[in-house]
Amino acid sequence: MLWATAALVTLGFLVALEIAARRYGLPGPITCQVQEVIVAPKSGFLLYACMALTMVVLTRRQRYVALGAALGIDAVFLVVRWAVGAYPADGHPFGNGALWVILGCAVIAVTRRTGQERVLLLKGVGLGLLLLAGRKTGDTWLLITSKTRPTVLDPYLAVADHALGNPSWLVGRIVTAAGPVAARALDYVYAQLAVAAVVVALYQLRHVAAERRFPRHHLVRTFLVIGVLGPGIYMIFPVVGPIFAYGADGGHWAVANLWPDLPPPISAAPHEIPFDEITPRNCMPSLHTAWATAIFIHSRRAPRVLRYAGTFWLIATLTATLGFGYHYGVDLVAGVVFTLTIEAALRSLERGWDRSGVQLVTYGVAVFAALLASYRYLPMEMAERPWLFGPLLVLAMASVIYGYVRTTGQWEQKTVPAPRSEPEHELVSG
Repeated sequence: MLWATAALVTLGFLVALEIAARRYGLPGPITCQVQEVIVAPKSGFLLYACMALTMVVLTRRQRYVALGAALGIDAVFLVVRWAVGAYPADGHPFGNGALWVILGCAVIAVTRRTGQERVLLLKGVGLGLLLLAGRKTGDTWLLITSKTRPTVLDPYLAVADHALGNPSWLVGRIVTAAGPVAARALDYVYAQLAVAAVVVALYQLRHVAAERRFPRHHLVRTFLVIGVLGPGIYMIFPVVGPIFAYGADGGHWAVANLWPDLPPPISAAPHEIPFDEITPRNCMPSLHTAWATAIFIHSRRAPRVLRYAGTFWLIATLTATLGFGYHYGVDLVAGVVFTLTIEAALRSLERGWDRSGVQLVTYGVAVFAALLASYRYLPMEMAERPWLFGPLLVLAMASVIYGYVRTTGQWEQKTVPAPRSEPEHELVSG
């Protein structure tokens, strides 16, 4: 019933976004996802990552068959596109095969499986399609933010960011000085965040095929909830980012061409500014920071190589979000608090709500709301007193981190079974 309810809610949500996108003359998430059965996908890597999630329910032999079928279908598509001269100018020339395999698994589940085996295979298909739908839904949400929010609040964040020392301007100059090779590497890390998440998720789901069940909590759940809730904050706090509001990419809509050379002045009180109907208002909070933080959290119990990779992906993502001018420093602070609060809520839901879980989630929500309120209503005070508000912002984020680590540590201690004591054998003298 839970999975059926979730499926119906998800379908209704996708249909609503499809209708909203159609009102602006653009395809919605359902149309985009269906199109990639034939047309060149936007991200072939993502489709293969989605297929990998589906394959966690398959046996080793079935995985080889599925992967071979996907590669074979992609080879056919590649030959046909080359023959008719339809090689894609955008997107990737591969990935359709992976989507065909996912859909094929759904057909097999309905027609060839029964009982728990059918349910398990459908869960695998749903997991893969949910990740893909999350990406398509995000694209539609970004469109909606640009069409429905004609003004943005960037001046408020630019002023508030003085409390942190304008990190976007600082890291932007460092990335620029590092040269094109470093920039391309950071851009790859930034763009393939979902693929990195799948790698960690595959480790967490490695026993599904053998145990014939999914773990109660894993990274994909956190990833999807972040993607669903985050755009709602975009609508409340629309922001385009430094490179658009204060850089060359903003064109004539930009306040001034300052990024990354010169931080914006704080001589006048900030105000809303109009912006174009194309650029997404997707800065507050930084969802790339949120997702990278989730990857870092879920990689802590993985082997050393994955722990190192999770740490690297977090640091590189933070560097990219600031160094490319996509976010202000205050966006990142909010993104970390946002993720830890969601993760705490999901873990509390999985283990059963208790006083510590309620307190942690309530505190996280309160800190997140306080951050948004301070950015909106106290930016001048924050900029004029960086010695006070800078440490306060860091302390607020650190307090949520500490609360999460302390509370989850206590949960894990309670779930670890006590070691069984061996009976003591006494020497009997005779």
